[in-house]
Amino acid sequence: MSNRYIGQPMKRLEDGKLIQGQGQYLADLTTENLLHMVLVRSPYAHARLGQIDTSEALQVPGVVAVYTSSDLPQLFAPASGGRDTKVAPHPVLARDVVRYVGEPVAAIVATSAAAAEDALLHVQVDYEPLTTYPAPLAALQAEPIHPELGTNIALQRTTSSGSVAEAFEKAPKVVRAQLLQQRVAPASMEPRGILASWDGIREALTVWSSTQMPHDLRSAIAEKLGLAENQVRVITPDVGGAFGAKINVYPEEILVAYLAKQLGKSVRWVEKRSETFHATIHGRAQVAELEMAFDAEGKILGLRGRVVADLGAYALETTLGNVPGTILMLQGPYEIPAVELEMLGVYTNATPTGAYRGAGRPEATYYLERLMDMGARELGLDPAEIRRRNFIQGPFPYKTRTGARYDSGAYEQPLQKLLEVSRYEDLRAEQARARSQGRRVGIGLCSYVEITGYGWDTGGVRINPDGSAVIFTGTSPHGQGTQNAFVQIVAERLGLLPERISVVQGDTLAVPYGMGTAGSRTLSVGGSAVLKASEEVRAKIQKIAAHLLEAAPEDIDLLENGWGVRGTDKSVSLEQILGVAFNPRKLPPDMEPGLEGHASFALKDANYPFGAHLAMVEVDPETGLVQILRYIGVDDCGTIVNPLLFEGQQHGGIAQGIGQALYEGIVLDSEGQNLTASFLEYALPKADQIPWMEPHHQQTPSPTNPLGAKGVGEAGAIAATPAVVNAVLDALGIAHLDMPLTPEKVWKQLLHQASTISNLT
Repeated sequence: MSNRYIGQPMKRLEDGKLIQGQGQYLADLTTENLLHMVLVRSPYAHARLGQIDTSEALQVPGVVAVYTSSDLPQLFAPASGGRDTKVAPHPVLARDVVRYVGEPVAAIVATSAAAAEDALLHVQVDYEPLTTYPAPLAALQAEPIHPELGTNIALQRTTSSGSVAEAFEKAPKVVRAQLLQQRVAPASMEPRGILASWDGIREALTVWSSTQMPHDLRSAIAEKLGLAENQVRVITPDVGGAFGAKINVYPEEILVAYLAKQLGKSVRWVEKRSETFHATIHGRAQVAELEMAFDAEGKILGLRGRVVADLGAYALETTLGNVPGTILMLQGPYEIPAVELEMLGVYTNATPTGAYRGAGRPEATYYLERLMDMGARELGLDPAEIRRRNFIQGPFPYKTRTGARYDSGAYEQPLQKLLEVSRYEDLRAEQARARSQGRRVGIGLCSYVEITGYGWDTGGVRINPDGSAVIFTGTSPHGQGTQNAFVQIVAERLGLLPERISVVQGDTLAVPYGMGTAGSRTLSVGGSAVLKASEEVRAKIQKIAAHLLEAAPEDIDLLENGWGVRGTDKSVSLEQILGVAFNPRKLPPDMEPGLEGHASFALKDANYPFGAHLAMVEVDPETGLVQILRYIGVDDCGTIVNPLLFEGQQHGGIAQGIGQALYEGIVLDSEGQNLTASFLEYALPKADQIPWMEPHHQQTPSPTNPLGAKGVGEAGAIAATPAVVNAVLDALGIAHLDMPLTPEKVWKQLLHQASTISNLT
């Protein structure tokens, strides 16, 4: 392909309306006679439900109805399980027992949001508190949270390959650790929301939702409400971030759709920020107990242990599917001759967990990179050197012992580039000088490989008679700017001006089929479908141009002055082609009018981006505050269509990775109460806490799709967390400390070190 548009840093097309405040988000939408729903939520993490008295609430002016589970059929949010799993689906309203703080108990529908909120205070609920198990390790041995399942273990997976026992028996060095991946909140700028409107004449439901998966939501609502899919239309307005949390179809979405149909009205629910910390999935939430064996030269001999994943109280669509990805990616970019791993998914009395930017890969990478640094520490090796000695060298595709099939890779290259652009030896010398002055400066590395892309998707391209064009895509972006990438692909292949191309997405009527946006799949899958559709249009253009020029279609190419015969000065303009394309009398005899193409693309194998990141930090010994002095990342995500979008994804992912490493963490007490349920307690990183980033890239094309693309949306969130943690621990001179490395936690560690030294002297 040429590079007139592909590979160019074109500015985002959608930003104009957004920065001018002209975006249309779910909360901005309204309809005539709109009703508002609010939810009574449980204040207990585990309790038996007694009487629910709604009589006073029904007397509040403006209240239309109040619903409890006894007023509804048995409705559950969709749940995905898989083989040998125990699935506990989430009821739209609790029946008999509540199992986490924030579980919906009753729904109030009123003519205004204020009236509905007033009525909340008048619903009386009797609760009988039960024993609570909010921690996964305790829940392993506890009485079942769902008695009908007979256990709290919903999922158990094992993988074993190679001579593990022998590897550990002969190993001169073994490092082991219990490693925590704390619960984190996705915390997108826009909380969730849904508006559903029933049309009694057409017997059809129109739904607006801040979802990542409009087609999945359409299917779920149709199934739960007993409707045909052609009776449900789902539209996504502008969506203010999602990070995986909006993949799931939640109880509120099924409930609002049901109530709209029952009442024959429009009903809207908009999640309040105070609800988000309880009602939207949490991410990560794992405890790993792992050990890694090394030979005397630092070569890995084996890896074994178990990972326990906290599922929360119920299984949503990504809850159980999120878990096996950790084991799948626990080999990372390294040759590991023997592995023996167990993964357990455990129900607890806490908010359900699910996919959050990376979904299993950040956890696996963190565990590996912590063990690699521990190994380097024990063996007296530089962290860069121990990684270099263990990289997979191929050939590709490469089948790992954990079951992944790496499509393409050159894992040492990004680390080598990282060491060069950072001037690593100079950084180590600078660190030594700082330490000689009593400053606590540390350097941390991370090498990673991750998995992106899955499934199939649809694309369409139509050129209108005036020369403008429309792209149709089954993906549904929520801030990534992928509209640009699609436009650049079509402009490249069809010779159109980008400003003359629009994109239709997130509407199941306009684009009947698609798989939405998740798993960094949009470009490799959705972009490939758009590319295939544009090639169909290109073939039609070539045929018409050949007809006009009395040449063979295979000799026609896109030239500087239009579409012409390769190697000659004979050409026709797009305007001339359009003059024929919509006139049946002028077309070749076997062509139908119009310039339109539709295609689907199925990804047969996932693709595997990789890279290396470095963080340099300084710890304030008086306060424990961590300052990031430098942050450098080298990511290889295949072919890059738009470097500006690529860097934007690098920046956002790194910021979230830093957040988990240093600041963020959901804290539940022994009764399952969320002690971090607002931004007063839950610390997102602020702008002045994010360093100037130095992003770099390489391009190793993927053979899995015609663009050669891999995903970049999650790379930063995968690499930044271990890079920063490794840097802080290097500064402290200790083997391990669990995240988040808050000033208080770091200061206590410094105090402990000072006390230990004092006792020794």
